[in-house]
Amino acid sequence: MPELPEVETVKRTLSELIIDETIEQVNVTWPKMIKEPDDVNQFVHLLEGQTFRSISRRGKFLVFCLDDYTLVSHLRMEGRYGVYQKEEEEAPHTHVRFTFKSGRELRYGDVRKFGTMHLFQKGEENVNRPLSQLGPEPLSSHFTSEELTQRLSRTTRAVKAALLDQSVVVGLGNIYVDEALFKARIHPEKPANSLSPGERAVLFTSVQETLNEAVKLGGSSIKSYVNGQGEMGMFQQNLRVYGRTAEPCHTCGTPIIRTIVGGRGTHTCPSCQPQFQE
Repeated sequence: MPELPEVETVKRTLSELIIDETIEQVNVTWPKMIKEPDDVNQFVHLLEGQTFRSISRRGKFLVFCLDDYTLVSHLRMEGRYGVYQKEEEEAPHTHVRFTFKSGRELRYGDVRKFGTMHLFQKGEENVNRPLSQLGPEPLSSHFTSEELTQRLSRTTRAVKAALLDQSVVVGLGNIYVDEALFKARIHPEKPANSLSPGERAVLFTSVQETLNEAVKLGGSSIKSYVNGQGEMGMFQQNLRVYGRTAEPCHTCGTPIIRTIVGGRGTHTCPSCQPQFQE
C-alpha cells in the first residue's frame, strides 16, 4: 500500500499535470469505488464542469480541490493515477476517467479495485470521514516529539501497531515503520507506553528523517507503485530491513529476521533491535 512518501510524490507530480484543467466528462466503470455520494450518477454530474485548483495530501489520502467540491482519494493497495491524451489506449483495470476540455485525461487504475473516492462540498471534507478520523501529520511543523510521546503513552500495544494506527499519526505503513524503528534501534514489539524518554525522542527524529529521505527519493517501488508520471520511486535502494529477510544487517552483519507483529510482516535486526534489554 502506498504510504506517505508515495502519496506525497503522486501529489507533487499530478500538481504539475492537471492544475487548471476543467473536467468535461467523467466515466466510472466500477461504481463501488465511489463512497460519497452513494449515487455514482450524482458523483459524475457534480464533477463535470469543475476545474482542478490544487492538490494536497492528508496522511495516505490525496485531496483534490476543485471550484466547489473536494475529492478525497485513497489508492489502497495498488491504485494509481496517470495523465494521458484522450486518444491513447486505455490500460487494463482503468476504472475512473476524468476527461478534460483540453483533450487530456486523468485516469485512475486499480487492479484490486480497493481504492476509494469521496466527494464533498468544499470545506466539509475535514469534518467527515475518512479525514475526520486521522491523527497528526508527522512532517508538519506543528507535530512535536511531545505530542508523539503523549499519543504513544496512551496505549500498551506494541509500538509498531501504535505507529500503524492512523489515528495516532498518519501516513506510516509497514515499510516506513520497520525502517524508522530500525533507525531508532527499538524492537517493534516493545509496548508503546514503555518507551524511555530517550527512545521517544530518537523515534520521533527517526520517523521524520526516514519519511523525509523517502519523499526526496520519490518513495519506494516495492510492487506496482509509480508516480503520476509513471516513474518509479528509488527509496527501495536504501531500505535497511524491510524486505531483506536473511540478508546481513548493513550495520552489524546479523541476518535480518521476519516475524509477525500485529498481523503484519515485520523486519528487524535482532542485534541492533534486541527484544529484551538488560
